[in-house]
Amino acid sequence: MRGRRHLGFVAAGATLLAAAPMSTIYDRWTWLVQCAVVVALVAGTGTLTRWWRAPVWAQGLGMVAALLFGLTWIFPSGQELFALLPTPDTLTHFGSLLASSGEDMRSYGVPVQDLDSLLFLTALGVGGVAIVVDLLTVGLRRPALAGLPMLAIYSVPVAVHVDSVSAVPFVIGAAGFLWLLAADNVDRVRHFGRRFTGDGRDVDVWEPSPLAAAGRRLAVIGVAVAVLLPLAVPGMTSGLLSQINAGGGGGDGSGRAGAGGSPGRVNLFAQLSGELNRSEQRDMVRVSTNDPDPFYLRFAVADDFSRTGFGPRSPEGTPVNQGLPDPREVSREVAGITRESYSADVEILDFAMPFLPVYTTPVGFRQVDANWRYDATMQVVYSERASSRNRKYSFDFVRSEYTPAALSAAPTLAPEHAFRKLYTAVEPVREVEELVARLTAGKRNDYERVRAIYDHFSRKNGFSYALNTEGGTSGQDIVNFLTNKVGFCQQYAAAMTWLVREAGIPARVAFGFTSANRSANTYTLTNNNLHAWTEVYFTGIGWVPFDATPAASITGSWRSQWAPDPDAPEQSQTSPTTPTDPSADPSAGPSAADGSDRPLDEAFDGTAGIAPESGPNWPLWVVAGVLLLVLLLTVPALRRALLRRRRQARAAAAASTLASVAAARDEAPGVARVVLSDSELARARADAHAAWDELVDTLVDFRVRVDPAETPRATADRLVREGLTGDGADEAVRLLGHAEERARYAREPLRHGPLADALRSVRRALRAGADRRTRLVAATLPPSVLFRWRLAAVDLSAGFVGLTGRFREHLLRWNPRRVLAGRASR
Repeated sequence: MRGRRHLGFVAAGATLLAAAPMSTIYDRWTWLVQCAVVVALVAGTGTLTRWWRAPVWAQGLGMVAALLFGLTWIFPSGQELFALLPTPDTLTHFGSLLASSGEDMRSYGVPVQDLDSLLFLTALGVGGVAIVVDLLTVGLRRPALAGLPMLAIYSVPVAVHVDSVSAVPFVIGAAGFLWLLAADNVDRVRHFGRRFTGDGRDVDVWEPSPLAAAGRRLAVIGVAVAVLLPLAVPGMTSGLLSQINAGGGGGDGSGRAGAGGSPGRVNLFAQLSGELNRSEQRDMVRVSTNDPDPFYLRFAVADDFSRTGFGPRSPEGTPVNQGLPDPREVSREVAGITRESYSADVEILDFAMPFLPVYTTPVGFRQVDANWRYDATMQVVYSERASSRNRKYSFDFVRSEYTPAALSAAPTLAPEHAFRKLYTAVEPVREVEELVARLTAGKRNDYERVRAIYDHFSRKNGFSYALNTEGGTSGQDIVNFLTNKVGFCQQYAAAMTWLVREAGIPARVAFGFTSANRSANTYTLTNNNLHAWTEVYFTGIGWVPFDATPAASITGSWRSQWAPDPDAPEQSQTSPTTPTDPSADPSAGPSAADGSDRPLDEAFDGTAGIAPESGPNWPLWVVAGVLLLVLLLTVPALRRALLRRRRQARAAAAASTLASVAAARDEAPGVARVVLSDSELARARADAHAAWDELVDTLVDFRVRVDPAETPRATADRLVREGLTGDGADEAVRLLGHAEERARYAREPLRHGPLADALRSVRRALRAGADRRTRLVAATLPPSVLFRWRLAAVDLSAGFVGLTGRFREHLLRWNPRRVLAGRASR
């Protein structure tokens, strides 16, 4: 019974170790303290019920009651009896925490702060897993099954994280599971008393039976494969292996989503929502610029639409230190569009992302290495190896300003244009289609249609700003927002982008910081300045920003003459929140600026980074796979051909050597015999053996029986009796058998005979007598080569088994058996 009590505490410890992956979700360690309290109460209650010899079902009920008590103590509602005992109000409070946890999971990014709803859900889940693990390990004595609920904890961060989860927490959890299995094995062995081997040697309790040892080795190998396989296979992870390949620059160790890794897999909306919902304010970026009225500091875009909403596609660009195109050099000036150059110095304080915040459009960088690249179409500076944390850099940028007349003159992209197909993709929703059709009815150009949609998101139409969004009954978030008309910047940006795309105009969501907290020409940007807005593409001009979020609710909100504040009393050309003339910084870089009046297909129209639409590329992968398979299948045939050529060359050399010896004997009739040296004898024997080996392999390839117990002469006679007689094959095979027999048993090998010609004769005869399938297999997949490879694999496996056995014997000589044996004796 004492062993079972011990197993209960081991099960509790293993459960806490299995919860290690939860550390990647939370920003602090409060969750671990709460989970430790809950698991300790569960384990203590289980131990007490087993001490009272309660049945398994009573143990389960007792641990459930302990879990409820622990949750009541940690998450009280204020209506408990004696401030400890739960009441119906407590259960109602728990229900509200569970209900709000779903909304918080959708609203907050990883890592999250200490929210009661999420902490309650974590403590409840870990406590429930602790109960199941205890019952399986101690009550039912099935510790192997306890790995399933422990693995369920690991699946939570895997499902939450957009990027891959580090392997370290999984290794910690796996170590807890192996500890549980080892403790159960030791406990079972102790029940048998003292153990002895056949020769009388005392065996310690920790030393398992061969079957248990094999199971333990399989468990260790399985865990090692589960950890190492995702690290070795490209594309399965961006964890440890990618950091090694990146030369140590793949992250900052912060554990934040998107810190290093693939920029295309960062959940930008979750990051924005989580930062805006933080209770405290923290400085993230400090930027100094000579631009008197800068636009938003921009770092990413979401331009890929799927059924789950907008997300970033994987950027593709060139290193920033190789030079960036200047929009003033690739296009002529257009009436109504002005471009001015400025510079900025940026210091990252607390912002860990695979993007560098910049003003659009950057044309040159300083203090930025080749790990950072620039996507001209997305107009983002990104890295697949490094993080933006604690970086300092400077850059030059071009700020563009537009007039409504210039935007109104921009032509509409053709429906079949690849750029329009890419940036107008949305899911068909009837309510959205009807709203866009009503708003854009009678509008003459793209700018008027965009302005109609932009002006719709105003207070006079019932829209308001709030960090907590309201649900709906439509089953679609876009319809709920357009109906409730309450949300914050990411809802406004995504909704306007959706509506503009529905109108057939390219649009995307941009992410960055509003300009606020100004001191002279320096801005200190906090998490409260994080913002999202819409960028609309105009042909020959580029990406132009439109911020549909109510300006009065955003600190540092920026408005322009082409996108004025629809809630302002008067539509003016100046921003109500900035004292100087407005200017927007749209994406007018190498893929956006065009001031020429050339035809669209010849002009620099912003589609430089978009490849023309082409057919599917899976046929290329199929062809490459087939070619690789064919190449692999030719390896045995090549191996067999090279081996045959080498053996026949040796057989021909042997015949030449023996012929020269015979000629020397004929030229010296007075000499009775020419004696070969030892080296010549050894070479002649080796050549004869090579000819015989080639004969045996040829027989194996054409599926002719080979009996290792037969002598070479007996084998030759049998082959002749079985029909190997055509084209002089009978004499050839007897010659090969006679040569091999002389090489094995005689003092001197055969002194004459064309062994190479004999091999060719035998092969022609065997080929003529074989069916088509046998000939094909002998040519493409020679059985003799495959048989040798199988033998080599078996020998290698046997050698590895022997090596591990010897290694285990050495370990047994230096082990702490005496300590465990002493514990067992007590």
